[in-house]
Amino acid sequence: MRHTPYGRDRGLMSIRLAILSCVLTLGLVLPLLGVWWAGKSVAPYLEWPPTTRSVVHAPFSWPVSIGLLLLITGLLAPFALRVLHTTSRERPAAVTVFPWWGWGAAIWTLVLWGMAWTRFEWMQPFQAHTFFPLWCGYIVLVNALTFRRVGRCMLLNRPRYFFLLFPLSAGFWWCFEYLNRFVQNWYYLGAGELSAGAYLLRATVSFSTVLPAVLGTAEWLRSYPRCSAGLDRFVRIRFLHRKMWGWVLLCLAAGGLVGIGLWPEYLFPLVWVAPLLLIVALRMIRQEATIFSDTAHGDWRTLWVVALAALICGWFWEMWNFYSLAHWEYAVPFVQGVTLFHMPLLGYAGYLPFGLECLAVAELCLPRTSAGGLADYGAEAAVADLAQRKPTVAER
Repeated sequence: MRHTPYGRDRGLMSIRLAILSCVLTLGLVLPLLGVWWAGKSVAPYLEWPPTTRSVVHAPFSWPVSIGLLLLITGLLAPFALRVLHTTSRERPAAVTVFPWWGWGAAIWTLVLWGMAWTRFEWMQPFQAHTFFPLWCGYIVLVNALTFRRVGRCMLLNRPRYFFLLFPLSAGFWWCFEYLNRFVQNWYYLGAGELSAGAYLLRATVSFSTVLPAVLGTAEWLRSYPRCSAGLDRFVRIRFLHRKMWGWVLLCLAAGGLVGIGLWPEYLFPLVWVAPLLLIVALRMIRQEATIFSDTAHGDWRTLWVVALAALICGWFWEMWNFYSLAHWEYAVPFVQGVTLFHMPLLGYAGYLPFGLECLAVAELCLPRTSAGGLADYGAEAAVADLAQRKPTVAER
């Protein structure tokens, strides 16, 4: 029996739907299992709206903070040194003028930034609602920067993919809101008293901007080869027994999710790691490509760029949040003493794996037919390359 491309796509989406269902089920159940195992009631972790701060956090610790700083530095230094010491052939200039709609987005973003940070009396009815329009301005602006650089962008050349990112982003960040119920590392202030329905609506609209912002920024950065110079031929990581390693990673991810319910003050960083490991593990078990597949050939460019993109977005998230009326604050064990805006300084490292999760979720949930074009704008001959080799994750 002959299998049509449509049939293969349907089969692939069925597999990915099964993987997504497993990720959501395990992510929902395993932290509750850890709470139950610790002998605590699960009721406070299921409250709606999620307002109760039920976890008692450890105070700031210099030894722990210094240890984490050394660990983070040790992990990032080889990549940073590789990029800095590699000579790259940069594009000499932009290929087109900055578009009119980009100027409109820039003005819009500056106006909304001012509104978010000021307290005009006439703005009071809208003061707590500036997050979504502000980030819409950023998203359009970063697409305009990409367009100026290479003559195309996600918004114009991959509109279906672009607009599907918004609902996917809302569901994606709600998963982290759920995991935060166990570690209670951030909480919200300034939004006033809201009903459950109003809380759901306002939060969902705001959460919908996360993936478009991160992946749009990554697309822009990828148009600058200097940002990831040398990482196309870096350390190779090959798993000879993919299915076996998939089960190993699955056990580690599952243990991490149980652990944040058991020992949230010690294992809180796993909120940003365990979901990524879960997605990667299940795709490896199914013998599917993952966002790490290109590292078998020494290509780390996409991973590095999307991690940097999340860090850049993290800077703007925290900066714009600092003086906003409706905002969030942090309560992170051991590292809360040294902050930049409301965020503990070491907490910015969490944006790096978060960027990888953004890419992993988009790759898992959105079919390739939604992409509609080439995402990797870093090489002049990328289109010719596609005819000669298997496309990378970014090029899909």
